[in-house]
Amino acid sequence: MLRQTLGAAVLLWVLLFLPALLFVPRQTEEEHPLLSAEQTFGSAPSVEVASDAAHTLRLWRDGAAEELSVEEYLQGVLRGEMPAAFHMEALKAQTVAERTYLYYQMAAGAKPSHPQADVCTDPACCTAYLTEVAAREKWGAAFEECNEKILEAVSATDGQVMYYGGEPIMAVFHSSSAGMTATSGEVWTADLPYLVSVESPESADTVPNYYSVNTFTAAEFREKFSADYPTAKWGDKTKDWVGDVVRTDTGRVESVTIGGVEVSGQDLRRIFSLRSTSFTIEAGEEDITFRVTGYGHGVGMSQYGANALAQEGKTWREILQWYYTGITIEDYTTP
Repeated sequence: MLRQTLGAAVLLWVLLFLPALLFVPRQTEEEHPLLSAEQTFGSAPSVEVASDAAHTLRLWRDGAAEELSVEEYLQGVLRGEMPAAFHMEALKAQTVAERTYLYYQMAAGAKPSHPQADVCTDPACCTAYLTEVAAREKWGAAFEECNEKILEAVSATDGQVMYYGGEPIMAVFHSSSAGMTATSGEVWTADLPYLVSVESPESADTVPNYYSVNTFTAAEFREKFSADYPTAKWGDKTKDWVGDVVRTDTGRVESVTIGGVEVSGQDLRRIFSLRSTSFTIEAGEEDITFRVTGYGHGVGMSQYGANALAQEGKTWREILQWYYTGITIEDYTTP
């Protein structure tokens, strides 16, 4: 009799309260501002992990480390790295390249130049960065229109990263190429399977300062070169100072013999502040002239090439798959 009474009571409780429990509405992140993106109820794990707003990093800027979201960081980097006037698909491609390169760097660990932070704002070390305040000053009346494009490019590609072999790639990029991009082995020590040479469609018609000229007097040339290579021997005739020029398969200078010393194209570019290693060198009676094409190391995505491809109708995914061979584009997931 007691068991029957207890059973009836349990059944009555279920009938009275279960419907209410089943239909309690969930709070969304919008309804409950204290919920972070990582705590949002009902979100699919891949979406949670991929969101730029859900991840933070440490940025070394103005002599101090500051914490900000990946979303905020990418907005600043995109403002600093690519002209906002570029086609939206090119801006999206740049954003994904930046995001991928960020996670590649973070996986590698902090650099000696900024051990307190993941990345810095020095383009020679990491990437350029432009704050909203600086962008307002730089863009003036065009700020709202330009910044809206920046925000859209970051938002539209939220969490998208390029992978090769299950890992984020070293998504390097440069300003413009002389018809072909370079392989990673031409510039650095290793050949990476996704950083091979491909055609790039930019030209003098679409790139400011696509061709540049650097001329040095004989005295200037000798002084600059000797600072790095003091064993170079200089004859009486300037035109005899420059010897054999060896080029890579993509037409860039691999090495040049100067004053009897063989020097790499990369070193020569650094010594004389040339825009790229796609150059010719001409020694005259009293001076030496470099004629240079393009700007940057030439590896990975060409920014002006990406813009040209976007204007031809290619999407940001197609642009990235053009410049980075064999990659996949997926939601970022933490290791």
